[in-house]
Amino acid sequence: MKKNWIYNNKASEIYYSVNFKYSSDLERDWYIPIKNRRDGTDFEDSGDSVIKNYIEKVKKICKPENWETWRKEQDEFWKDKNSEVTKTIFDLLSADFSWVPVNVFNNPNYARRIQDLKDSGYTVVSGVKRFDKTQNKKISHVLLLPLPRGGINGYEQWDENTRKRILETLNYFDVYECKKIKNGLLPDHKFPEIRWDENTKRSQKEIANMSTSQIKKDFQLINNQRNQQKREVCRKCYQTNERGIIYGINYFYQGNQLWDKGIPKRGKVAERGCIGCGWYDIEEWRNKLSKTLRSNS
Repeated sequence: MKKNWIYNNKASEIYYSVNFKYSSDLERDWYIPIKNRRDGTDFEDSGDSVIKNYIEKVKKICKPENWETWRKEQDEFWKDKNSEVTKTIFDLLSADFSWVPVNVFNNPNYARRIQDLKDSGYTVVSGVKRFDKTQNKKISHVLLLPLPRGGINGYEQWDENTRKRILETLNYFDVYECKKIKNGLLPDHKFPEIRWDENTKRSQKEIANMSTSQIKKDFQLINNQRNQQKREVCRKCYQTNERGIIYGINYFYQGNQLWDKGIPKRGKVAERGCIGCGWYDIEEWRNKLSKTLRSNS
């Protein structure tokens, strides 16, 4: 079955190329993520039968008779969102769930909008070059799949009330800038999602009922730019086993720049391998560095 695998090394994702024939006049050539850090999907080391069952499950969920119900559910999600530009791109992608060439978006910052869709839990395949008849060459295309937000496995999300509670609990303190900021902050999981497995995610109820101490343990606040920067650092660490540095300072208060080979790469236990890295807990890293400098002065 590996002949159907498509690797996206930049995103650390693997897709499975399928042709779903739903009727004599309706079929779709899709890429189905079989390794997707956002929703915990990971069948890279699974047997053919497991992957086949998963693909059949996706085919059933995505059948055309479910599309209208899916769109109505998304209308509820979008109605209170002030995201006109992102919604326009979403509408193009959800028109008939075909591959859409990026030039159709007519937006120089379309990649940011695609990222917004992914951050909202949508299963979006991007960065794929396909032949475009209108331009007679291969160009980048984007695909949106009509799967539940968060995917079949349920990517961890929280509602606006929970997000607000996290911001208030952490006192709107930007840990990278080391100052209080009222707007533009994101709750960032200290333990990066690329290392999650199916046992790491929490239900919506668990997220909403997190204690104050649990919020302080699990989250920190940074802006979107730093959030994207951290994603790239953690992705590189996952791929190369070389932990990232922050502020250009090669300092780790636990371990060193190499990932501990005795610690698994994914799952709850993997969080031990993140401790000591500046990106994992920026405030703790800064406090430990300051203490080290004082003791050496």
